[in-house]
Amino acid sequence: MDGLSLERLVGGVPIPGRRPAAVAVGPPRPAVRCWAGAPSATLVDGVVYLAYRVRDASNDVATTMIARSVDGVRFEPLLELDKARFGAMSLERPALLRTADGHWRLYLSCATPGSKHWWVALLEAPTIAGLARVGARSVLPGSATTGVKDPVIRPAGAGWEAWVCCHPLDVRDAEDRMTTAYATSDDGIHWRWHGTALAPRPGRWDARGARLTAVLPGPPSQIAYYDGRATAAENFDERTGLAVPAGPDGLRTLQAVGTRPVAQAEGGRGGLRYLDVLPLPDGSHRLYYEATRPDGAHELRTELHPPH
Repeated sequence: MDGLSLERLVGGVPIPGRRPAAVAVGPPRPAVRCWAGAPSATLVDGVVYLAYRVRDASNDVATTMIARSVDGVRFEPLLELDKARFGAMSLERPALLRTADGHWRLYLSCATPGSKHWWVALLEAPTIAGLARVGARSVLPGSATTGVKDPVIRPAGAGWEAWVCCHPLDVRDAEDRMTTAYATSDDGIHWRWHGTALAPRPGRWDARGARLTAVLPGPPSQIAYYDGRATAAENFDERTGLAVPAGPDGLRTLQAVGTRPVAQAEGGRGGLRYLDVLPLPDGSHRLYYEATRPDGAHELRTELHPPH
């Protein structure tokens, strides 16, 4: 689609930066490589539960937090999980869900020490507090040639579907490249892969990587948000783009829309990534995303978009 088509498409789609933003979680320090973000939000009985990553690379800190909020802006921390619990070198975007039987599931992106490999662990418990006591299991292990992380997971019919960021490990010092793969599961534990759902576009703003971060189901149409970047130098400061179904199979295969990102942060490096979109009962949407500040730190922001 061209620029005009992109503008028509986003007319009814919540786009970050078009409503006032509030800081939900600030960085651990006002410094480069100090991050709060990579959010995953879910709404249960009118309460927003938010899982997110906190990282301070200079101090070797990487934790996953779960917090709750009644207004979607001010959060009360409930649980902190350190990377050491999973034998991980670092942690990235989690996925937080509540199952039909009332259990909590937390999928965690874990970095394998001494490598560029990533894998996804799962914790499951009847309560959020219980997640601190249960053992972790590997549900998306990746392989010797591919690291996997940052899953977007949701129920689908009688089973589950996932979009997973994949990093090829075949070229040394080029492991930052990323595509998005699609997978399905009967139980959310054992997964079947169905190939690439979204790939980078050579010569475009997303030539180096395309990582799906959220889906906005229709009607009238299905939309996916994704992180993209043109070069390795833009790693950690991706911008947000839109993608639509590429065929009749819904969001199983996607095509990126437009010749530019639809959202980026003001000032600094412009990073606006890991967008999650939380539908609310009144038809509005609350957005959560990670934004790069002018000082180089990353903060977790939220916006409320009214019904269209």
